[in-house]
Amino acid sequence: MRIALLADIHANREAFEAVLARLDKHRIDQVALLGDIVGYGPDPAFCTEKAMELVERGALGVIGNHDAAIEGDSSDMNSIARAAIDWSRGRLDAEHRRFLSGLPETLRVGDALFVHASARSPRGWEYITGPQEAERSLRATDARFTFVGHVHKPQLWRLTGLGVAIGHEPITGFEIPLAKSFVWLGVIGAVGQPRDGSTAAAFAILDLKRQSIQFERVPYDHFTTCRKVREAGLPEPLATRLLRGR
Repeated sequence: MRIALLADIHANREAFEAVLARLDKHRIDQVALLGDIVGYGPDPAFCTEKAMELVERGALGVIGNHDAAIEGDSSDMNSIARAAIDWSRGRLDAEHRRFLSGLPETLRVGDALFVHASARSPRGWEYITGPQEAERSLRATDARFTFVGHVHKPQLWRLTGLGVAIGHEPITGFEIPLAKSFVWLGVIGAVGQPRDGSTAAAFAILDLKRQSIQFERVPYDHFTTCRKVREAGLPEPLATRLLRGR
């Protein structure tokens, strides 16, 4: 089974559509949405409706912190994220809100676990940015593979027999074998708001039969998204981040 892994769409229609168009060129059996369909971007209704359509057709979807904040509490977010959530709430109807708040914290397919942030505490929204956070997540589940978003920078971690997490930034476009001698954690990167210096949308393809993963990037019209962010009156850093990829 080949599963497309998409995280942190963040209401970016142009990036979402570009990734979905690229998936048409791959042999994909299923799509997994790893949270944060909304937040930051100018098209929360469109991206939510597209996610709803995908889930109705069999896609997997888990809740992200921005999705949860639409119907929940955003007070722990920074001022920019909170402003975007407040703006998004006014553009989502009751059906959108039910869908977002009803997404599960985790989903599992065989040996693969899908969660937005960390398996240790799915609603703790812990960022996996170093070996300690990676080890905590890896030790919290018996799944051989865990796949997350939240960080917006692609990273692949493996847990050695000594219980030490070792990570590296994966090279785009190369199939990476997931050796059985390790337990693996993939941080997929962001479709709609990359923060690793590239403006291209990030996603990955998991091949459960071949026990491998391939990280991918696809350019999209980020200038249009940037313009729409500004026209919506959203905070300026949300526009400039799309132009810089940071």
